[in-house]
Amino acid sequence: MKSTVEQLSPTRVRINVEVPFEELKPDFDRAYKTLAQQVRIPGFRPGKAPAKLLEARVGRGAILEQVVNDALPGKYSEAVQTSAVKVIGQPDIEITKIEDGQELSFTAEVDIRPEIALPDYSTISVTVDPIAVTDDDIEEQLKSLQARFGTLTGADRPVADGDFVSIDLSATVDGETVEEASATGLSHEVGSGQLIEGLDEALIGLSSGETKEFTSTLVAGDHAGKEALVTVTVGSVKERELPAADDEFAQLASEFDTLDDLKADLRERVGRVRKVEQAGSIRDKVLETLLETVEIPVPESVVKSEVDAQIHDALHGLDHDDEQLNTLLEAQGSSREEFEADAQKSAERSVKIQLLLDAIAEAEGTEVGQEELTERIIFQAQRYGISPEQFIQQIQQANQLGAIFADVRRGKALAGVVDRVSVSDTEGNSIDTAALFGSEAGETVTDADEFEEDDFEDDSDDDEVIAADEEAVSAEEK
Repeated sequence: MKSTVEQLSPTRVRINVEVPFEELKPDFDRAYKTLAQQVRIPGFRPGKAPAKLLEARVGRGAILEQVVNDALPGKYSEAVQTSAVKVIGQPDIEITKIEDGQELSFTAEVDIRPEIALPDYSTISVTVDPIAVTDDDIEEQLKSLQARFGTLTGADRPVADGDFVSIDLSATVDGETVEEASATGLSHEVGSGQLIEGLDEALIGLSSGETKEFTSTLVAGDHAGKEALVTVTVGSVKERELPAADDEFAQLASEFDTLDDLKADLRERVGRVRKVEQAGSIRDKVLETLLETVEIPVPESVVKSEVDAQIHDALHGLDHDDEQLNTLLEAQGSSREEFEADAQKSAERSVKIQLLLDAIAEAEGTEVGQEELTERIIFQAQRYGISPEQFIQQIQQANQLGAIFADVRRGKALAGVVDRVSVSDTEGNSIDTAALFGSEAGETVTDADEFEEDDFEDDSDDDEVIAADEEAVSAEEK
């Protein structure tokens, strides 16, 4: 077999393949064997009919078509391995010549990973905000802790922000009752913004037994995107009374004997969270600098796949109703064209990040150990609230284990770059990235997961992957 590669663009090639017919003999043998089991010819036992008789019965053309269809995937994979191109996604294959007994020729156009010229990382410098823990930060955390031990008591006054109320809700669209937007005796924290838009503003100032109407745009159900007339009636009003912040509270809420010790611990914990946030800011700014510095051509098919996935996800929650999505976007002051343009921009950025980090990982020889992969799986399982065994089963069924591996490798590659750039804060102080990311690339010392979720927020990003396209490539091509 002979193959040549034409570079159509930085992200796409055409592979020209010529296969002598003698190389197709195993494929012909398999085709005849399968056909002999299916076609009954008088005088011959099943599977024993000679090839010539089989050809006479079904036609040489039918056999040739089956042989070519069966042989193409293997020959394409062989050509990819020989040419050493890094393909992404499914190829567009066209048969250009079939000379029976002589030669089979075909072309395969396919997207590839582009060559990316990486910069000298030591020339990169970024600036981030310094770590700062204020007294207000400590008071905020203390209030949050007090709220856990607070008690709800009835309030004989109008509703105020932060109150807990029992309410009845009903809604109509064009005079028609919306059943899914109706509820009785519903508990709600005023100001949380967890229910219908405009509800919190309508509630403030109402007293027990009072009713108010307001308009709101529904975001789910059969009437998603439509304006509804909502009626809310207040049943009861309760306020949360916080325990006094003193030594007795410190002993109740923590292992500390005094309030001062508790505050000192909170200050230390907030400081650790600020380090995590600073590490994330450094990582993001280094990545942004790389994206601005490095030229990264993007394969069109990969971007299209990413855009299609975003649109599919948006439609999936609306029972794949295009008109409902258009109505919802219009209610939000947007349009389908704007939504798809944003999806295109987001997809291009996502693909650029993936290609960039993959190129860095390859150039640096970044490897991922079993322990690192296991840690990521356990972390992801915890985020979804399922056991690691269940999570592994789900990702195996979805063929996403390779995507998680690539995700870990990319993160580790970026950490290796961060370790070599110059980082300072806005006050001119140099920042030791080894203290944040570890002395070895990818060995992160600070970890937001060590903090309790109720006290501190972890805004970890969900790194995206080119999984949809890469899963289509054979293991050898990867």
